[in-house]
Amino acid sequence: MAKIVILSGAGLSAESGLSTFRDSGGLWDQYDISVVCNYDSMQKNEELTIEFYDKRRAELEFKEPNYAHKVIVELKKEYGSDIAVITQNVDNLFEKAGMNSEDVIHLHGFLPELRCQDCERVYTVGYKKQNEFGDGLCPECSAKLRPNIVFFGEPAPKYELLSEHISDCELFIVIGTSGEVIGVNSIAQFTDRSILNNLEPSGAIEDSLFTKVFYTKATDAIDEIANEIDEFLA
Repeated sequence: MAKIVILSGAGLSAESGLSTFRDSGGLWDQYDISVVCNYDSMQKNEELTIEFYDKRRAELEFKEPNYAHKVIVELKKEYGSDIAVITQNVDNLFEKAGMNSEDVIHLHGFLPELRCQDCERVYTVGYKKQNEFGDGLCPECSAKLRPNIVFFGEPAPKYELLSEHISDCELFIVIGTSGEVIGVNSIAQFTDRSILNNLEPSGAIEDSLFTKVFYTKATDAIDEIANEIDEFLA
């Protein structure tokens, strides 16, 4: 497992122009999250749910990775298995910045993919609408497809990978997450060193538990974070 875990959230991609459901305005204000992001959304509100995720997928096409994405990609290329890049984001900005898909763990799914509701096969569709790919049916078994996203209330199997990496982690880095989904406080308590980088304080994060704190944009803090990583692995 990795010595260093970099856990990122929506704040990282916000600098590339992707809004989050906690932001006001934009796509998230046009839909009721309890209707289109819940574990039963595909059963109760299939058409509206597909429409919402089609729009989110289309939004990605013209978004570009920012400087922080690019630096993290270079760190992963340099240090390999010593660093685990784990994100709560479902976008492909790390991949657009040059990271191999197998080198980033998407805890909550991956927007450019669809998954069969029966056989669980996963298909990369890029920015297409769901019904533009095989009429929304699985090419293998003809069952209905769905966004390859973890809806609220569904199991998130890749959290097992997060737990495995955290168990051996010596330097824990949090970038752009409120701490309301993943309990970063407890993780920071049990690692040798920890770094927090958010735009502003969060009520869910006790910053005194972190060795170093940067309240600024990720693109402004990332060089100093990279220096900390270089020194730690020297």
